[in-house]
Amino acid sequence: MTDPADRREVTAGRAWPLGVTADESGVNVAVWAPEATEVKLCLFTAGWPDESDDGTGDSESVTADAEEQIPLPYRDGEIWHAHVAGVPVGMRYGLRVDGPDRPGEGMRFNAHKLLIDPYARMLDRPVRWDPLMSGVEPGPDGDPVMDVRDSAPVVPKGVVVGAAAAPDPAANRPHHALADLVIYETHLKGISATHPDVPEEIRGTYSGMAHPAIIGHLTSLGVNAVELLPVQAFLDDRHLVERGLTNYWGYQPIAWFAPEPRYACRLRDAESELRSLIHTLHEAGIEVIVDVVCNHNGEGDEHGPTLSLRGLHNTGYFRLLDDGHHHVNVTGTGNTLRVEHPMVLRLVLDSLRHWVQHYGVDGFRFDLAATVGRTAHGFDPTGAFFQAVRQDPVLAGVKLIAEPWDLGPGGYQLGHFPHPWSEWNDRFRDAVRRAWRGDPLGQVGLPSALLGSASLFDRSHRDATASINFVSAHDGFTLADVVSYARKHNEANLEDNGDGHDDNHSDNFGVEGPSDDEQVRSGRARRVRGMLTTLFVSQGVPMLLAGDEIGNSQNGSNNAYAQDNDIGWIDWSSRDAELLDFVRRLIDVRGRLPVLRQRTFRHGHERGDGRRDVVWRRADGEVPTPEDWHDPDLRLIAAELRGAAGDPDGEAISDVVFVVLNAGDDADVPLPDLGAGRWRIEIDSARPNDRGLASDSYPVLAQSAVVMSTAAGPS
Repeated sequence: MTDPADRREVTAGRAWPLGVTADESGVNVAVWAPEATEVKLCLFTAGWPDESDDGTGDSESVTADAEEQIPLPYRDGEIWHAHVAGVPVGMRYGLRVDGPDRPGEGMRFNAHKLLIDPYARMLDRPVRWDPLMSGVEPGPDGDPVMDVRDSAPVVPKGVVVGAAAAPDPAANRPHHALADLVIYETHLKGISATHPDVPEEIRGTYSGMAHPAIIGHLTSLGVNAVELLPVQAFLDDRHLVERGLTNYWGYQPIAWFAPEPRYACRLRDAESELRSLIHTLHEAGIEVIVDVVCNHNGEGDEHGPTLSLRGLHNTGYFRLLDDGHHHVNVTGTGNTLRVEHPMVLRLVLDSLRHWVQHYGVDGFRFDLAATVGRTAHGFDPTGAFFQAVRQDPVLAGVKLIAEPWDLGPGGYQLGHFPHPWSEWNDRFRDAVRRAWRGDPLGQVGLPSALLGSASLFDRSHRDATASINFVSAHDGFTLADVVSYARKHNEANLEDNGDGHDDNHSDNFGVEGPSDDEQVRSGRARRVRGMLTTLFVSQGVPMLLAGDEIGNSQNGSNNAYAQDNDIGWIDWSSRDAELLDFVRRLIDVRGRLPVLRQRTFRHGHERGDGRRDVVWRRADGEVPTPEDWHDPDLRLIAAELRGAAGDPDGEAISDVVFVVLNAGDDADVPLPDLGAGRWRIEIDSARPNDRGLASDSYPVLAQSAVVMSTAAGPS
């Protein structure tokens, strides 16, 4: 091994910023490892891995890299640091950290394991579990002992990154108001993996999503924000690798600053390709929201690999039990980040700022966000994490969306996040699915869902935009499968179909899966249109699952997390052109009618013009009584919607929208009196090609939604 003293000048440098930072003469290195006895920067001087190496090989086929180890001799409190001269941009590196090996106390140091810098801004290849990554192995008496095998051959290396090349995706943000967003949730690979107009060599990559065929689809659809499943570098974990599967969704983060290498056309270009994609989306008027996992990392429980945080400071980065012997697991993944610790909170905030400033992202969706709000006393909406984000000048202007639950005690926190957070509203999803399946509208909460779920969110100065409304998402059935399958079909995950939710509020119309029966197909299509109409006329922010607009199916899988194949990818070959046109019209109607994009909740209060901002109607045109809302036979409800009372923007809206949701039989519905005016038919989900005017009454067909307005239509 080369003596670093012969090659590198090591000086004090500084204890900030954390990670490896390039300058004109080398790199500054700063590592938080307070319990360590030694920290080394390990440089790998050979060239990059072959571009064909996707990280899926085994340890026996990987040869060791030339490694140069440089101890960091300086400490500033809990941070080890130094400046190392002569380290160029593009150099690959890792860390080795030594210290006490006392697993019973939570100390899991193992200098035989190369560690990925949690602040690494690029990795040289994807992270895939290998037995050499194990920090422990069974001892003679069955208790775990240190695994002394060197993991460097199988651990991806960090890359020293220099100044970023143009274009700058932070410079052309669209800056849409939250109330105006139509979010399109998509997997970065899945959206282009099979698209026939995207060149085969870039399908499934950052460049593939940036291709004009994908951008054109998004713009013609009318969405103005995409929500990307995780694109921070993540791990293919052991249980998947051993079954020959991969971590398709990406919810096992390892390096929060690094873009996932597997989505790059060339490994060394991951950073520039992602920046270019986001810049391209911004140019098209589309904001980018990134799904981030700040509640755990991919190292799992105490039996998992030693890849990064575990080998740096296990007792600091994770919440532990039994004097440190076991990990708290409210995430279902084996470990839980100790975000309440100042230095762990710093890692999370530093990474978020990096994605805002360097990659230009416009917001974040936080996976299992109840976890990051946990304190020693449980979930706290005034806790350190929320306060830190709220006061941060970089993060103050971005969209913040919570998945408002985790798997721990008291983990379901829908409606309890602070302003200005929005939340995934699964009660909206369930209400819409159950209502259109035939459950009583009032009993499932559909009227409340239509008005933004005020009972959940109208508190602490929150707006109706706090509710992110959806009828399907990556986690669960696609919308086509909601009307095609009565039960889940996750056999491809090789878990005996035991994974995924069992209660999907779905209905297969008497046939499980695809059907050639025209009556079944017609009924399914009509119900899909009814649910989508409900989504886009409801108060809150609508989120559409990628592929739902063309009838994409996952063959009944409601947990495609390991299906990096035709199950998980969007099938563009059998797109439903009629459904696509219908969704375009829905998004257009929502964009044209400000009544549908109200920030202020409506409670039926009187406006300045003497009209109430919402008036409910029964099928006979009368206002429902309290008993009507509890009627088990209630299958049709209508709402006359105006701008919100008491809100200057709402009071300024003169247009009126009339919405009829009919999950029952045909009905001739009286229309609110407009005097000499007439209602314009915007949407009739049972007659998707019809247009026209109406005045006295309207024949609403079974299983349909109708939207009318007093606004002038498109020219």
